Parts: sequence; C-alpha cells; structure tokens
Amino acid sequence: MPDLFDNPLGLDGFEFLEFSAPEKGILEPGFERMGFSMVARHRSKDVQLWRQGGINLIANYEPKSPAAYFAAEHGPSACGMGFRVKDAAHAYQAALDRGAEPVEVHTGVMELNIPAIRGIGHSLIYLIDRYDGDLTIYDIDFIYEDGAERNPPGAGFKMIDHLTHNVYNGRIAHWEDFYSRIFGFREFRQFDVTGEYSGLNTKVMMAPDGKIRIPLNEEGGADGKGQIAEYLRAYNGEGIQHIAFASDDLYSSLDSLRQKGLEFAPPPPDTYYEMLEERLPGHGEPIEKLKERAILVDGSVENGEPHLLMQIFSQLMVGPVFFEFIQRKGDEGFGEGNISALFKSMEEDQIRRGVLQGNDVPG
Repeated sequence: MPDLFDNPLGLDGFEFLEFSAPEKGILEPGFERMGFSMVARHRSKDVQLWRQGGINLIANYEPKSPAAYFAAEHGPSACGMGFRVKDAAHAYQAALDRGAEPVEVHTGVMELNIPAIRGIGHSLIYLIDRYDGDLTIYDIDFIYEDGAERNPPGAGFKMIDHLTHNVYNGRIAHWEDFYSRIFGFREFRQFDVTGEYSGLNTKVMMAPDGKIRIPLNEEGGADGKGQIAEYLRAYNGEGIQHIAFASDDLYSSLDSLRQKGLEFAPPPPDTYYEMLEERLPGHGEPIEKLKERAILVDGSVENGEPHLLMQIFSQLMVGPVFFEFIQRKGDEGFGEGNISALFKSMEEDQIRRGVLQGNDVPG
C-alpha cells in the first residue's frame, strides 16, 4: 500500500517481535498455544525463530545480550521489535539525525549488523531492510530446523495488527513526540475509557506506511491502583502491554487456539450478546457462534453495510503482557466500545483481588 504521508525512514511494517525471559520454558508453551512453530535457530546465539503466517517472533536467551539484561529487569517480556525499512543504513542515520538514541548490538563473524535504537522502557527497535526475497535476515543468520515448514499457517493469524504501550501518567506526550519526531507517526485516534473506580486514556499513533499502529495508554484515576499502574509495577516500568494478531477467519482461528489449550479473558455477560443487535443493527454475524467463542464485536452499520472489528483477548501470558486476536471487516478502529467493557471486567477482577476498593473512587 502507498504511504499515507511523509515517510522519512521508509517504514514498511513490522518484521518481528523479540521476547526474552530469565529462563527457558516460559515463552515457548504460550507461542505453541497461539499456533506458532519454532522453525529456526540462530547460527551462533541462543535465539529461536517462531513463525506463523507473516508473523515472526524471536525468543532471545543469549547471555549478556540486551535481551538478557532486559529480562533481568522486567522478567518475561517483549524486549524489542523490528521495523521493516527500505534502506537500513539510511533509516538509521535519519533516526539519529532526528534525535534517536543509538544502541550497539554486538554480532558475530559472518552475521548481519542490524542497526537499532532505544525504544519504550529501554527496549530496542531494530531497522530491517532484508525482508523481501530469498536473502532475509533469517536466511543469513539462522539455520532452519530439519523438516520444518518455513511458513507454517498455524492457527491462521497472518500479521501483527497493532501493539500497545503502557506509560506513566503524563508521558503520553513524550512517546507521541518520540514516534512522530523519529519516524513520522501521526495521531490516528484518541479515546478515554472510564470504569467505576479507574480510567484509561489512549492515543493511537500510526506510522506513515499505515501498517504500524501503536496505541499509547496511561492511567486515568484510581490514585495509582488501576490497571495501567498495576502493569507498570509488575513490569518495572513502561513497555508493551498487548499485541494484536489478525486473522481472515477468526472463528476457525479461535477454534484452533482452544484446541491447543489457550486461555482467554473471562467472557462478557450474556446481556452483551442480547444487546448486540440493538447496538449494531444489521451486523450480520451469527450470535451463537460469537457467544460460543466469546468474540466481541464493534464498529458501525452504514446504509445497511456493516463495518466490523471482531476481537478477543488472552489472559496474561508473558509476565503482565497479553495478546489480542482480531478480524477486521471494514472497521479500522480499536474496539473502543469493547475496550470499555473489557476495562470494566478487568477492574472487577482487581476489586475481587483487593487491588481496588470502593474508597479508590476518584473525585
């Protein structure tokens, strides 16, 4: 797709997400339950490549690496992400000229030197220009497992739709400036969600290519006891809160995930589905299939034509990080109405656990 606006670094979507943990065996079961297969290992480092569709996940256990230091501070975590760019050397220099912090990542003999800058919570943002054709970064730096399918379909998820950042109060402006100044992102949407005791303020940033979307979340109310604040304490700082994977057939994808044993967030009450036709008249989705799989639906119906976002969330899987599974049917939003319902259900869970109490009501 053509760029939506000026693209100073030549961004072209997500290449990979990088994860780490203090020890092996924490990340792998979750990746498998989401339909990913371990297809390759790094030639010289303790690094694995997991894949399904067009989604690449890196599990990095290399000692004394940025990922290892990140995991020592944050525990199981999403410690980096790779952005595709048309020319990595040009993009790296442009990022530095625009105020990015350079990061030195040591590589071995006959390995690619992938430039990186500092991102959210001291994570890394890698700049990747070898992603098209036969000589990708994986063909050079990784060895594929014997008999492994190089592009397994998994559960049918094809791309990273978006990922969110949780930030300290008052820091949305800082990260909005970071992404706009360094990469040319622009604000795409802004919305606030209010629960009974706490709130959520969100600003969605979109890259010039339209493929990288990053909602920024900060706490609203609850005097430091709400969901964002709880994440920041558990994570020891700002970072990636959840990652959304997109499918063309969410019903079958979820059936596959359930067969693999993936655990999801608590389903909405039955009234959610009883009121769906009133909220989205003519949406056209089978209510029983939605209810059976606990799929949330948001969007609009214009002139009898539905524009929908279907979504469901996992439970916490990588420390305080969770995953979202979606299908877009003409709606490019983020399920603001569903986020409100999810937020209130998570708030209720906090109340049951004693994190929030009635006297925490702001005001």
